[in-house]
Amino acid sequence: MSVSVSYPGIYIQELPLSAHTITPAPTSIAAFVGYTHPLRTQSFNTAVRLFSFTDYETQFGGLYTSGLVDANVARAVFQFFLNGGSDAYVVGLQPKLRDANGFVLGTLGGPTGLNFTATVTTQPAGNGMVFTALEPADRVPMKVTINNLRASSPIAGSPLNTFDVIIAYGARIETFRGVVIGGDPNLAPDKKINSASTLVTVAPPSGNGFGTSLAANTSAASSITLPATFATTFSPQDFVNVFEANTSLDKVEIFNLLLVPGVADSLVVSAALSFAENKRAFAILDPPPTAPANGPNSIDTLMTAFPKSQNGALYFPYLLSTDPVTATTIAEPPSGFVAGIYAAIDASRGVWKAPAGLATTVRNTVGQVSTGLMNDPQQGVLNLASVNCLRSFVGVGTVVWGARTLVADNDAFAQSKYVPVRRMTLFLEQTLYANLRWVVFEPNDEPLWLAIRSSIEAFLLGLFNQGALQGSKPSDAFQVKCDATTTTPADQQNGIVNIVVAFAPLRPAEFVIIKIAQLAGQTAAA
Repeated sequence: MSVSVSYPGIYIQELPLSAHTITPAPTSIAAFVGYTHPLRTQSFNTAVRLFSFTDYETQFGGLYTSGLVDANVARAVFQFFLNGGSDAYVVGLQPKLRDANGFVLGTLGGPTGLNFTATVTTQPAGNGMVFTALEPADRVPMKVTINNLRASSPIAGSPLNTFDVIIAYGARIETFRGVVIGGDPNLAPDKKINSASTLVTVAPPSGNGFGTSLAANTSAASSITLPATFATTFSPQDFVNVFEANTSLDKVEIFNLLLVPGVADSLVVSAALSFAENKRAFAILDPPPTAPANGPNSIDTLMTAFPKSQNGALYFPYLLSTDPVTATTIAEPPSGFVAGIYAAIDASRGVWKAPAGLATTVRNTVGQVSTGLMNDPQQGVLNLASVNCLRSFVGVGTVVWGARTLVADNDAFAQSKYVPVRRMTLFLEQTLYANLRWVVFEPNDEPLWLAIRSSIEAFLLGLFNQGALQGSKPSDAFQVKCDATTTTPADQQNGIVNIVVAFAPLRPAEFVIIKIAQLAGQTAAA
């Protein structure tokens, strides 16, 4: 507002601040995607924000041990918070029971899922299984037997989609023969069973499927063994669906770390890396659980077929930890531990510091699995293959001993070779993206350009003073250009303002070379 002058003298006018304060973006909000407790998860396929493992227990049921549904997400989240993490999203996937051909036989958990807590055992014919679904404590167990699996078509290679169902509840037994999935709708589970059963109600959970409305039980599945005709509840498509546009996780404004604990499937990893790139996030990936440090099918040979991205890093090997559920030592994927280390280093030093070194002692582990033990020359091979190793040293414990991205062996990505350099770039991108919204619809001319430069330069100067950038003086550490040379009259006409930000990142001292010279031929008098 202009000053109204009427008398000779001095007038004071307060001008609005042209520069805008830039707030640093967060750096270690982790997003976990994977199967969660089938009976205790409050909401599947929804990104739920958590600030402690207690929050996880409330939303997803906590730790459990199952031979049918992997517990990698629960354990990874547990290790994340234990090792320094404080902020996370979890997308719980609902496991579906599939045969060896990937055919869906049922959905575990939820209002229409098959809720069970006891064992799955092979039938005498070798081609069936039994679910024991426990109702409340004052009820008797209900056994649901699915057996005599067979193909409805005589054509070789046809999927096993026809089976018999036997339901036993105390002395009451119901038998349904020739139930078909994906065939004659009159033979489908919901038609054939519901019309006659007085014990259960069956409903296809989605598409062709099999489920029952048995009373939910809050106990976890235990001691489950699968017969030979079945593979696993794992399906790459369950994960890929989460990484599509407009999903619950895609609508989360910002997260920094993406994990699919225990999953090394190339389709899932590729989708996760692509999603991380679109969200300006960084993926922390796990190796195949049985990959050894050296020898046949070693992790470095497997890396040749592993998807590549500058927005991801792989850590090896699996770590041994005590299972709170069974009190036994089990092998766990390293990503959850490492994500917690990322968060701890970010908080104590900054995102520009490599999350590796003697200061990154991993909590709640007794070391690596035996196939992941290595010496220095063996790690040298893995290091060149973009495999970040976890090593144990006497008097120190287990530490992260690598900080390379998945493209470290590609000279075309030399500027993104190291984890802290790439994460620093993503941090700046997320910060500027979130803090420059005020520029939209402002007059596109020199006053705006000056305000933009002033805001960004002040922010980068703060980082320089924290030791986050390389150089002895600010002009060596960063440059910001936003003027007539970056924004042409044509750009102005089209409503475009161009900002060029250059910075000199810190690179880790990965190889420390010590040179020793020895004096020789000196006399005692000298």
